[in-house]
Order: sequence, then C-alpha cells, then structure tokens
Amino acid sequence: MRFRALASDYDGTLARDGKVAPEILSALQQVRASGWKLILLTGRELDELRELFPHMDLFDLVAAENGALLHAPATGESRPLCADADQSFVKTLVDRGVPVSVGRCIVATVKPYDDVALEIIHKSGLALQIIYNKEAVMILPVGVSKATGLSSALAELALPESDVVGIGDAENDHAFLSRCGLSVAVANAIPTLKERVDQVTIGEDGAGVVEIIDQLLTHNP
Repeated sequence: MRFRALASDYDGTLARDGKVAPEILSALQQVRASGWKLILLTGRELDELRELFPHMDLFDLVAAENGALLHAPATGESRPLCADADQSFVKTLVDRGVPVSVGRCIVATVKPYDDVALEIIHKSGLALQIIYNKEAVMILPVGVSKATGLSSALAELALPESDVVGIGDAENDHAFLSRCGLSVAVANAIPTLKERVDQVTIGEDGAGVVEIIDQLLTHNP
C-alpha cells in the first residue's frame, strides 16, 4: 500500500517536554519535500501551541483542541468543528475550585478534578464528554475527538483514511489511530495503545517519529 500522509500527535510523540528537537524538524521537512501531506493532532489550544512550536507551517493542517478546531497554517484560518465552550459550565467548574484552561471549544483540567467535572456534567445534563491524555483531562462535546479532527482534515486534503500513517502515545490517540491505514505507537506510549496499533517504534517520542519517517521514505517513497 502506498501512503501519502502522516498524522502525528504532538506531546509525547513529536515533542518531549513541549519541545521538538532539530533533527525531528529536519525529518518532517524531508517527508514533506517528498510530497507527503502532514497533519498535526493535539489536545493543546492553538495559542499555546504557537508559543511552543513556531514551525506549524510544516503541517498542511492542525487539528487542535483534541480535534475540535481545524487550523490551516498557510492561511492562518481556523474553523471550529463543534460548539464553543459552554461558559456557564466553565463558571460552575471555577466556582467548585476546579483549575481550568478554556479554548475555543475545549475546557481542560487535570486529575483528580475529573470527578468534579463528571458530577457537574451529569447534574447539568450537558452533552459533554471527558477525554483523557495521561494526567490531562479534556472536556468536549460528545462525539468530538482526534478522529473527527482527522476526518475533517482529510476531507480538506481529499485523501482517504487508508492513505494515512498515524502515530501517537496516549489514550486520546486511540480514536484517530484506529482510522489510519497504518497505526504506530512510539516506544514511550501507554501499554494499551501499544496493544492496539500495527507497529511500535524502537525510539521514544520524536526519535520514534524519525524512525517511522525513515522507513516510509525508504519503502514507500
């Protein structure tokens, strides 16, 4: 099978401690120069990602906020893929002492505040879900995930899911990796993700991404 796109998670996959090493940037430049499309899928909010990663223009599309916000670095345009964050819900969280970060669509906190968030969701009857990324807790409308972010990105690029190589490391990557023609977990990924993917890299985080890119350019130029 000939693959034509690489879809990658950010933290714990491309990045270590929020930063992407120069050799990983070089590998991304190489795979893009070979004609591949690049998609970044991250739970981070867009402004936060810009500060950490000034090289978003390497990617054709970025699905930020765990797939809730589609961004085109070439044009600077962003398009929400769901309703904006419910401000009354945010206020209730804050009133209950929950530390939150609020994006366009996402409301984020950390464990163990997920118990309080779930209680509020159930009492309010809001159609919200909690998605985990290790210690991070992301709250989004039901049905929104990195999988829906990937689907929207692929629709923009006119590519089928079967043409995509996906790589990730955490719980919230299950959804989009299950859609990819080839699913990969980096060596530092959580055990349950490693069990479900097609391939696990030898290298951790960015080194694992470079490893996969080298394989792809060698065997699937």
